Amino acid sequence: MPMDRPLEARIVPRSTGVEVGVLIAGGDGGRAGVDKRFLVLEGRTLLLRNLAFLHARFPEVAVVIGKEQELDLGDGSGVDVIEDAYPGSSPLVGIATALAHFRRPVFALAADIAFPNLDAAEAVLAAFPDHDVSLPAMGRGYRQPLFAAYGPACLPPMLDLIRVERHRIAGIFGRLSVAEVPFPDGSMFQNINTMSDYVAARRESSAGQAVFPGQPALVTIAGKSHAGITALMGNVVPELVKLGLRVGTVQHGARGFEIECRGTDSNLNDRARAQGCASASSEPVAVPTRPGGDMPLADIARRFSGEVDVVVAEDHERTAPHRVELLRAGANDAEPLCGLGEPMALVTDAELDREYSFGLGDAAGLARFLAVRLDSLREY
Repeated sequence: MPMDRPLEARIVPRSTGVEVGVLIAGGDGGRAGVDKRFLVLEGRTLLLRNLAFLHARFPEVAVVIGKEQELDLGDGSGVDVIEDAYPGSSPLVGIATALAHFRRPVFALAADIAFPNLDAAEAVLAAFPDHDVSLPAMGRGYRQPLFAAYGPACLPPMLDLIRVERHRIAGIFGRLSVAEVPFPDGSMFQNINTMSDYVAARRESSAGQAVFPGQPALVTIAGKSHAGITALMGNVVPELVKLGLRVGTVQHGARGFEIECRGTDSNLNDRARAQGCASASSEPVAVPTRPGGDMPLADIARRFSGEVDVVVAEDHERTAPHRVELLRAGANDAEPLCGLGEPMALVTDAELDREYSFGLGDAAGLARFLAVRLDSLREY
């Protein structure tokens, strides 16, 4: 069910002894066929939605990820990111890692819960004093261990399970004092495990519409004329669509900014749009109609508010605020077109020292990079 309070609405919690909220984000969603942490719901990735939920309730927030994983938080940066301290890469390992790190009670939240509810969290936390675990219970033995509070006493039995390669969280409950908080059903704790789950969550979303209602995010691809900007756009668009975004593309033609097909490079973009129509979200990619004239990119993007989530545009003149640069060393591009620190990221086959750099074939990585920066990309 949709959340009943704004994500950013900070509430004043009752004292329950739990001051740390931990996002368990070590999985990448193999069953969904895409890294589900970056699926977009109501204008934000699940990753950032659930971080915002934890920030609304806990003074300390952290993210636990798998061993040797890297996780770009984008607009949610500044949060402690903790790598699994034990083998196994499971939610149990993530919670044990958090308990070992903080040495005090934590509230653990799965990164793929669609609509975390603050009132439900308060009920779980209110039951925690004088117990080792507090978690929702929905009858017939079903409990939700990834919307739950855990005390330090949970760590020894967790480590015992990890040693014998058993990772079922319920395996610790027989050795601990557990408060089960009754709920009529599991709708408040709906996980997104498959793309069908994601489509269902989109239908249920309180946004009540297919796209973000405000002005769309805007990102431009800068580069020299021979760099292959349209080909890059053609590769990144279907990756953005896989994450649940409706994407508009704008190209620069002889009559100003327009959408058109030009040669083989442009045909790649056409195929990307066709793939988008057959994406798991079963929703077509919304492509802006030809605006005509020489209009600033920001004004073009605003014309499609409510129709697309993000506009991806060519920007040979580097006139827009949010730019990704494409640089091909193989095409004799010796130096970036943009100055140091000017582009958000670089897509290149050159070995350059940049904070955010993607290979020419890593369109999926670039799409995830953009998805966790949608809030920033809407500012122009």
